[in-house]
Amino acid sequence: MAGVLLAAGEGSRLGTPKALVELGGRRLVDRGADLLRGGGTEPVIVVLGAARVDVPGVAAVYNPDWATGMGSSLAVGLRAVPADCAAAVIALADQPLIGPAVVRRLIAAYEAGAQVVAAAYDGKARNPVLLARRHWPEVLAAAVGDAGARPFLRAHPELVTLVECGDVGSPDDLDTPEDLARLRGLLDAGPGG
Repeated sequence: MAGVLLAAGEGSRLGTPKALVELGGRRLVDRGADLLRGGGTEPVIVVLGAARVDVPGVAAVYNPDWATGMGSSLAVGLRAVPADCAAAVIALADQPLIGPAVVRRLIAAYEAGAQVVAAAYDGKARNPVLLARRHWPEVLAAAVGDAGARPFLRAHPELVTLVECGDVGSPDDLDTPEDLARLRGLLDAGPGG
C-alpha cells in the first residue's frame, strides 16, 4: 500500500509554497509524509513542484507541470508507485489536521474489500482517498487541471466507500494567511480546543 502526498502547489493565495509552511515547528510536507507513514503506507511518495525540498525517508518525485494543477501531480505520483503496490492512499499537504488514524481506516476498508475509499467528515467525502490500482487509468484520464481524483469519484459513486473519520481528523485546508492563523490557533489549543 503506497502513500502519495501531493505537495507541488505554489500556494498563490498564501504567498508561499504550502510544502514549506511550518505549523508547530514542522513543515506541511513533513507532516503529510508522517501522516502517510504513520497510517501504514510504504513507500511514501511525495510529489514536489513549486518548491524542491528534502524530505527524509520518502521517495520524492518532481512534477515539471505542477503549475497546471493537481491532476498532473496525481499522475506523476501514481506513476511513481512501484508495480507491487495494489493500491495507494492519496493525501494533500495542506490538510494538517488529518491524522494517521484516518489513513488506517481507509486501509482497513480496502482490506475488507473496498476498491475506492474516501475519508468522510460528517458524511461528506473529502481527502485522503484510497484508490486500487485497477482504477488508476480512469482516474488519470479524468484528472485534468486542479481536479485530482474528484471527477472520477463523482462519476462513479457506486464504487466509493465512505469511511467516517470526523472523530479522528478534520479536513480543514490551508489556502490563505487567514487559514494559516486559524489552523495555528487550533494546533496551539491542542485536542478539544
